[in-house]
Amino acid sequence: MPLTSTPDEPLPVRTISRALGDWISRLGRVWVEGQVTEISRRPGMNTVFLTLRDPVADVSLRVTCPRAVCDAVGPGLVDGARVVVWGKPSFHPGRGTLALAVVEIRPLGAGALLARLERLKATLAAEGLFAASRKRRLPFLPTAVGLITGRASAAERDVIENARRRWPAVRIELREVAVQGPLAVSQILDALSDLDADRAVEVIVIARGGGSLEDLLPFSDEALLRAVVAARTPVVSAIGHEQDTPLLDFVADVRASTPTDAAKRVVPDVSEQSALVEALRSRARRVLAHRLDLERRRLADLRARPVLAAPLREIDRREQTVGALRSRSLRCLTHAVDVAERDLVHAAARMRALSPAATLERGYALIQNADGAVIRSPAEIEAGDPLTVRVAGGTFAARAE
Repeated sequence: MPLTSTPDEPLPVRTISRALGDWISRLGRVWVEGQVTEISRRPGMNTVFLTLRDPVADVSLRVTCPRAVCDAVGPGLVDGARVVVWGKPSFHPGRGTLALAVVEIRPLGAGALLARLERLKATLAAEGLFAASRKRRLPFLPTAVGLITGRASAAERDVIENARRRWPAVRIELREVAVQGPLAVSQILDALSDLDADRAVEVIVIARGGGSLEDLLPFSDEALLRAVVAARTPVVSAIGHEQDTPLLDFVADVRASTPTDAAKRVVPDVSEQSALVEALRSRARRVLAHRLDLERRRLADLRARPVLAAPLREIDRREQTVGALRSRSLRCLTHAVDVAERDLVHAAARMRALSPAATLERGYALIQNADGAVIRSPAEIEAGDPLTVRVAGGTFAARAE
């Protein structure tokens, strides 16, 4: 039943506290999973106080439990341990605080953790977050390298020393964070966001040395994994040793087996690059020298050819050829004219020999009647017919007798 109140008739604090206690007590006992922090075992008290923190969100809940319940868990109940508790939420009106009264605590064993990680891995894989197609290539020579690692850790030393040994001019943007425990995920997320916003940082390395499954749990946190996927800058995962495989290895753009391997993957080796440049220069020099020698030989061959060794020699030869052709054509033309002239003389002689005038010149005469017809037989004329006689010197009239 909702409470009613007015400015003139306000409710006292005890009423509100009692109502809150009644509402919260209706929830009953529930199973809750979280990470243990701030364990307080006060001497002479049978109650142990601790804080149960959500491993993903920045949310915590105060927990009270009998000392016997904590002792039953054994030495595994330490800060950072993942547990499942069974308890009932309670509200203390006198202090106005909310707490979870726990009657059973179960450590979350490695098998259960691995099963949960496998389920999360399957979910992220189904979303395509592990796909090679979405992974970005690292820059060849980054201007600045972002490094997220533990404070004064061996991983920090390995990455920085190896990176600067390989490329002394590399600039490291270091962000020191907690790499295990309840604060690790939030600090890593803040450092990742800070470095990703810096345009000068071209690659980010998240590094940590080896550890137990529980120690490496922050690097399998779903919030961190999705932040790495959404980052603009390529991310290199360098967590633990070769055998350690947190889920960060699957979503990162590059997975390095160790922090030292991450330094080798992020920046090139100056000595190797110098040797490579020198080898390429030598190769280019050899190729260019070979090409020059080839072109030099070709030029020498061209210069040795007669047409280039003595350019006028060919002209002189051509001139002699033209002169010979002219003389030959002149001789041929003269011979042809002489032959044609002789043929013309012979033809004229034959024509003259066959001409009637030539016959008349030999003393013959041509007799024609009055009609001009040539008389070939005496029978063709009669006595007294007028005739015309043609001789070589001309014609005269005659009469048949």
